[in-house]
Amino acid sequence: MNNQTDIKERIRKNLIWKSIFRRDYRNTVRDRAQAVFGNIFLHLHPVQVREGAVRLRFTWGMGGITFFAFIILVITGVVLMFYYHPSIEQAYSDIKDLEFQVPFGVILRNLHRWGAHFMVIVVMIHMFRVFMTGSYKAPRQFNWGIGVILLVLTFLLSFTGYLTPWDQLGFWAITVGTNMGAATPLLGYQGPFSEFLHITPFNDVRFALLGGSRVAGNALLRAYIWHCVAIPLVSVILMFVHFWRVRKDGGISKPQK
Repeated sequence: MNNQTDIKERIRKNLIWKSIFRRDYRNTVRDRAQAVFGNIFLHLHPVQVREGAVRLRFTWGMGGITFFAFIILVITGVVLMFYYHPSIEQAYSDIKDLEFQVPFGVILRNLHRWGAHFMVIVVMIHMFRVFMTGSYKAPRQFNWGIGVILLVLTFLLSFTGYLTPWDQLGFWAITVGTNMGAATPLLGYQGPFSEFLHITPFNDVRFALLGGSRVAGNALLRAYIWHCVAIPLVSVILMFVHFWRVRKDGGISKPQK
């Protein structure tokens, strides 16, 4: 019994454990209040922010610029949804109509397209800055993990958006990308060890992504849903967690003197 207690205490004192679970909440008035203050949905922003956390020469402002680019993409993406049909018969013609028929449609589409490229570049610079300044260290390990997930989701948003115009660039990008999925260990029918799970071309990860065995209408519809609904929703939730933990972990790490 004592050994189990000692193990639990060592786990709770571990820096990684503390970076995820900031403290224990007991059934007292003060600790119930602390539970509210420490909950992202009940208390998103703290009452004060460290001055060093807003210095441009240290942060470069890349995190805020990334969030601004995401907002621009959401706004332009919602407007684009009014002029787009996720079907192989209409997708490409809708893009051409945006360029030549819809007033300011070419500006709207290019804002979304180049904004997506800009967000990918900025988020990579942001991750580079965080790594080079040691902002991933204790007690920020958990938030670094959230940032890595957001980086992957940014790449997935860019990837799924490729297919929506239904042009040659998008078609072959999705073809190559999903073929890489077919070679994934365990999950792809061409990948190592797939025979142990009885993976075939009709039940592997490539089939799930495409909704079939080839790039066709189901692939376009699934890419559209991932791009417009599923991935943005998960990204928004993780962004709020990310911002909240930056504040709760004492702000952005200070530059060394």
